[in-house]
Amino acid sequence: MTDSTPESTAPATNPANLTDEEWKQRLTPAEYRVLRQAGTEAPFTGEYTDTKTVGVYRCRACDAELFRSEQKFESHCGWPSFFSPLAGDKIIEVEDNSLGMKRVEVLCANCRSHLGHVFAGEGYDTPTDLRYCINSISLKLEPAE
Repeated sequence: MTDSTPESTAPATNPANLTDEEWKQRLTPAEYRVLRQAGTEAPFTGEYTDTKTVGVYRCRACDAELFRSEQKFESHCGWPSFFSPLAGDKIIEVEDNSLGMKRVEVLCANCRSHLGHVFAGEGYDTPTDLRYCINSISLKLEPAE
């Protein structure tokens, strides 16, 4: 017996290997602009900015679990803020020197989609003093049962 799935299709199942055209077919233009082109949604406009629903926040592009509602806090910055990811291996942090400033970009470790940025030392009363400032459009909330 042979496996009915050709080896040549294996990379297509890994979201990190999708082409731009495949991403454009999977995502809306607004999602593509943020997730694949490192755009930013306007502040105070995102679906999850003020959400208090208990659950898990997943990557909108690949469905990977990223953050839990227990780590979400009110930063009043205009985007959902978390003080810690679900696990350190769920995200990738990359130095971002665009726009004439030094920031740290946050990417989904599974599909390499742009989620937002992380900021340190801002004085928030959280266990980590980190603010993962994440675009709502990069996330989808799976409410707890």
